[in-house]
Amino acid sequence: MLVHERLIALEGAHNVRDLGGYRTADGGLTRWRSILRGDALHRLSDADIDTLLDKGLTTVIDLRNAHEIAVEANPFVGRAEVRYHNTPLFSALAPVEMMANAEVSFDMGDRYCQAIDDCQPAIAEVLKTIADAPEGLVLFHCSAGKDRTGVISALLLANAGVDETTIIEDYALTATISGPLIARLRERALGRGTSPGLVEIVLASEPRSMRQALDHIRDTYGSVGDYLIRLGLDEARIKRLRTCLR
Repeated sequence: MLVHERLIALEGAHNVRDLGGYRTADGGLTRWRSILRGDALHRLSDADIDTLLDKGLTTVIDLRNAHEIAVEANPFVGRAEVRYHNTPLFSALAPVEMMANAEVSFDMGDRYCQAIDDCQPAIAEVLKTIADAPEGLVLFHCSAGKDRTGVISALLLANAGVDETTIIEDYALTATISGPLIARLRERALGRGTSPGLVEIVLASEPRSMRQALDHIRDTYGSVGDYLIRLGLDEARIKRLRTCLR
């Protein structure tokens, strides 16, 4: 039996990982090598790109904003083998190095809830792109692969029938596997004059932040399924999103 590794070993990215292998409510497992979540890809080597293409990559969804892309270009733009999409997501979740003037009282869980309420058109666009993607591996990513990417991952896993405890554990993995990435983001943010206390808050992957987001969806919308309907996704797309991981 083929054994898959969740973290994709790459030279130029530290948080590209598979959403496969998670237990679902019906006793099955989410499908391997269907959807990847990740951090920024601008440091990928040619060998890294070949690794992802060899795994069947056909769709890349970049959740970063125009400024981020201008500074750190996506290497998959213009590649014939890959469909590249850019859907800026969650302006409230700007990278930590762009938050020098934010307050130390900043709370990531609050920001997730705010984004879930206020960024619905962009979230819907991302999910529709995944549902409508051609055959092959889909990779969506932001800068750290934690916040914007984390909320989309949570919606996909919940829709596939993965329990909330597992979804929160998937979110928290960034803290344990992405040491070099977090260290680099910390250094950059401090260099821009961001408060050390704020840096640690924003770069953390505290389970309570994702728990707060999931509680907010349930309390405000009823369930993740109800939220997807609220976004304007039809039943066919919701089913395709589920099929992507089943």
